[in-house]
Amino acid sequence: MDVIVLGGGLMGTASAYFLARRGLRVTLLERGRVGTGATVASFGNIRRTGRHLTQLPLAHRSRALWGEAARMLGRDVEFRATGHLRLIFEEDALADMRAYAEAARPWGLELEELGANEIRARFPGLGPGAIAASFSPQDGSGNPRLIAPAFADAARRLGASIVEDCAVTDLKATAAGFRVTTAKGVFEADRLLNTAGAWGAAIAARFGEPVPLTPRGPQMGVTEPLPHRVLPVVGIWSRQHGADGYFRQVERGNIVFGGAAERVAVDLEPGHAKADPARLPAQLRALVRLLPALANVAVIRTWSGCEGYLADMLPVMGPSATTPGLFHAFGFSGHGFQLGPGVGDTMAELIATGTTEIPLHDFRIERFAAASGTAAQG
Repeated sequence: MDVIVLGGGLMGTASAYFLARRGLRVTLLERGRVGTGATVASFGNIRRTGRHLTQLPLAHRSRALWGEAARMLGRDVEFRATGHLRLIFEEDALADMRAYAEAARPWGLELEELGANEIRARFPGLGPGAIAASFSPQDGSGNPRLIAPAFADAARRLGASIVEDCAVTDLKATAAGFRVTTAKGVFEADRLLNTAGAWGAAIAARFGEPVPLTPRGPQMGVTEPLPHRVLPVVGIWSRQHGADGYFRQVERGNIVFGGAAERVAVDLEPGHAKADPARLPAQLRALVRLLPALANVAVIRTWSGCEGYLADMLPVMGPSATTPGLFHAFGFSGHGFQLGPGVGDTMAELIATGTTEIPLHDFRIERFAAASGTAAQG
């Protein structure tokens, strides 16, 4: 093999697809089933609003690929460019939104500012107390349950090998590249791509690259079906703790929601995060502020998943600083869903050509080594 990809979430399956599309021989190894980790726990938000500015080139590349997903993958992954609306209820949040919009404009992100009357006219029933909103019309949502399997199947059609239920028992660099020992045999390749999500830090540590990653679980939920009336993904700009609720309405009518609940610690073995019913009332209070019509709606399911968080909320993405041929793409801190296709395309470009036009400096793994070295000196 030319490349072994470790991890079968969205980042891993997208990377396998784009690597195979470039003609590389790829094997993807997944400890469980494809798309059952952080990807399936995702809300499905495809947003660029509010991202760290240096993430925007990657986010723009990914948004373009989301638009091509159905044609590229041969199936509908329910990407809908219905727009991303963030409501504002306080003056300080309005100042934050305007500052972000001004800063993001040179990075290629244009946000519309809507006043209270325009919100009422364009989005009746949403945020009756809102004083303003930002709107990104080309963003939207996708289905987290469909996207990773779609990338995996498309990668298979291009010749990639996708091996599931394949936990790694040993991993090492060799003179010829890398050897990965699993319950399903030994795999060898010239290069290794670590897209193992919350488990990515343990892989990096094997190569002398410690990363202070914390596994946490979000809480998501879905309501009973309702008449379909809300097109955009809806969120909020706010400095208030616990006010960060967000939701979208799927075409079947259900409201999918998240936010307004602390992410809880998750044990990586077995790595199963659980939703806590005690946190649901606070989530619903935040949602009702955004859409009062949800006050008496039944919640039919809640769920969680294991995500990897870093203190600076930026991912690890790029080549290893210690081991030639090793590459990382993990630690997306709960906001990787929109970035997934762009991450796969960028990592494939980097591995295949040695370079990429996407700026990765802020995501380099050695930023943690520099930080720990400074701390040790102090």
